[in-house]
Amino acid sequence: MLLTVVETRATSTELPAGVLRLGIFGGSFDPVHCGHLLVARAAFEELQLDRLFFIPAAQSPFKPGHAPAPDRERLKWLRLALAGWPACELDDQELARGGVSFTIDTVRDYSRRFPGAQLFHLIGADHVPTLPKWRAAAELAGLVEFVAIPRPGEPSAAFPPPFRGRELRGFPFGVSSSEIRARVRARLSIRGLVPEAVAEAIANSGLYL
Repeated sequence: MLLTVVETRATSTELPAGVLRLGIFGGSFDPVHCGHLLVARAAFEELQLDRLFFIPAAQSPFKPGHAPAPDRERLKWLRLALAGWPACELDDQELARGGVSFTIDTVRDYSRRFPGAQLFHLIGADHVPTLPKWRAAAELAGLVEFVAIPRPGEPSAAFPPPFRGRELRGFPFGVSSSEIRARVRARLSIRGLVPEAVAEAIANSGLYL
């Protein structure tokens, strides 16, 4: 059965009984693209998730010099991309908080809302070596298991202790959001790289030109 995307701002608790396996997928999603959806599919299959939360960042601490597209546009693109996807939720809590988005704040929220749930946080494999430098790293390591998203041709990265983690095996995608933005600026097609509805919405917005 397909479920429509449910939007939440730190309020939803209506999840299946038993030990929940919840995925947290944060990022700028500037814009969301087909690689993000392939990651979602692999995460559901390999981690046996009950639900996956897409959480757009207000401002990534990894991209201090990059101003993302307006919140409303990124949320609209995510709604379009996730329409009809089973068990996906769009959570705008980091946008609501504003400022730099730190993972520990979001993970604390999920740990509080869903006590006893098993939390998996999806991150790009290139961020794995930096985990000890993240805010409240020791606390973060105890609250969530990290799942590295591979990129084609890149070697696997070992998780530094005390972090627990694994790597997704399926569907590596060799195109990034920055490359998609560059193609839009160059007036090249992004069809097939983002969902069709998202490509149309980006064209209509006039952003990235």
